[in-house]
Amino acid sequence: MAKRSLSFVCQSCGATTLKWAGRCESCGEWNTIQEEQQASGIGAGPKTASRSKGRVVPLVGLSGETKEAPRIITGVAELDRVTGGGFVKGSALLVGGDPGIGKSTLLTQASAHLALQGHNIVYISGEEAVDQVRLRAERLGLRDAPVQLAAETSVEDILATLEAKKGAERPHLVILDSIQTLWTEMADSPPGTVTQVRASAQALVRFAKKTGTTVVLVGHVTKDGQIAGPRVVEHMVDAVLYFEGDGAHQYRILRAVKNRFGPTDEIGVFEMTDMGLREVKNPSALFLSERSATAPGSAVFAGIEGTRPLLVEMQALVAPSPLGTPRRAVIGWDSARLSMILAVLEARCGVKFAQHDVYLNVAGGLRINEPGADLAVAAALISSLSGVALPLECVYFGEISLSGAVRPVAQAASRLKEAQKLGFGQAVIPDGNMKEGSKALGHVKGLEELGDLVANIAVSAQKTENA
Repeated sequence: MAKRSLSFVCQSCGATTLKWAGRCESCGEWNTIQEEQQASGIGAGPKTASRSKGRVVPLVGLSGETKEAPRIITGVAELDRVTGGGFVKGSALLVGGDPGIGKSTLLTQASAHLALQGHNIVYISGEEAVDQVRLRAERLGLRDAPVQLAAETSVEDILATLEAKKGAERPHLVILDSIQTLWTEMADSPPGTVTQVRASAQALVRFAKKTGTTVVLVGHVTKDGQIAGPRVVEHMVDAVLYFEGDGAHQYRILRAVKNRFGPTDEIGVFEMTDMGLREVKNPSALFLSERSATAPGSAVFAGIEGTRPLLVEMQALVAPSPLGTPRRAVIGWDSARLSMILAVLEARCGVKFAQHDVYLNVAGGLRINEPGADLAVAAALISSLSGVALPLECVYFGEISLSGAVRPVAQAASRLKEAQKLGFGQAVIPDGNMKEGSKALGHVKGLEELGDLVANIAVSAQKTENA
């Protein structure tokens, strides 16, 4: 008989302690440690005496013939773009996102497309009944797709069902929604705990590698936006995709943060409609569709998301503050980086924000993580403070250092080519990018110092006053 021992496991990072504590010493989170039972002793694992010495693994050199991983093309172009060309056979993917953001809708549409192409697709829901999944498929107009459905939470029952299908009936893709609802007899903890999530994911990943079936796991996210459960689950799978978006906007972003078979930080853009998710072929035009020519505080940033150039509008509002400590509010960008840009403008350029509230927003609900947005943010801030609207046909990109220098960024030619395609004729870029960017647009201005941008906007403000 296996002896049962108590342990205390952090539900955030998976660290194990011998006694309960209010704060986890590994990750620093509060009230995340829960009591769990673990098996130890006889029957808890393979017997030491029966273990073999192991086999000799053949070693090969770096040079040699390599084969491209076989893929399953879903037919959803934006999803195929993020995964690197489709699902790789025998791979395991983890898809995370906020509740109601559209994870199940996206996977239902993808599974229906594949089923209509002749692939064997199994959709197992641990959160909804079969009738609820059918209602969603009917709303999306996909009721006739030959997707095999089941509502089950036992990992052993799921694996037994999948392994019973042999030959031509073997599933090509299995979707499990979600990993936090599954439980396995290998662990005594309740569903959703770190031990259960880790054990369930390990069993399903092992099944994918052994049979060549692609397994997609849906994961919940915490209040910080991270996939709930131990971080080891993200290391076990081959790809981690985040489905992002704001419930107040109809745009959704599918972002790859890990991909063993494709590029990371690639994004796919979708629009949520009454008939489900619709692919956005030209997201730059979508994010810039409602710009004002006379409103100050708006600058267009020419960025790169993965391999895709993307133009988005950076909106800033600088207003006098009645408070002793002015507000600094940011949506869609790093708040620490905004504080750095404000400090550089004050220390190096003499632009004072100490008595003003500062609000910054990335239009369309998109989140920007690239340092190349520094120059566009600075331009929007100066424009809002001075009350002078920036040229409507001008784009900005460049990284700002603490000394006030404007540093060059990568792929400047791709950024300017995207701007030219959308009708932009001017650009303000780092001087170090002028060699590759001067031929892309009609008028490109290179900056070495942030003070040059402040001076240019000040000249425009003077001309506006004189007029």
